Amino acid sequence: RGRQLQAQRGSTLRTALLEAGVTPHNGRATLINCRGLGTCGTCAVEVRGQVEPPQWTTQEQLRLNFPPHAPPGNQQLRLACQVACEGDLVVVVKRSGFWGQGQQVL
Repeated sequence: RGRQLQAQRGSTLRTALLEAGVTPHNGRATLINCRGLGTCGTCAVEVRGQVEPPQWTTQEQLRLNFPPHAPPGNQQLRLACQVACEGDLVVVVKRSGFWGQGQQVL
């Protein structure tokens, strides 16, 4: 919380976080996840800033439209493994829960 990280332009947000020693996963999801394939949804985060692509990828559409991330309330979510860092500032909000679906901001 409140950390600033350096990321190589074009790297996925998941990769940038992991290289900085910050996991995009909660609890057991650190061990049980799809390793960046975009199929599990455990790296779901709220992102504000310059990322590519600006809209959901096909993988995100498939994953984020189903529980526990189903609408409403999922419009700000992105899968950290599916977005590339393209700007100087990316603000990430990770929520509680195995899938990052909780109400508490971590």
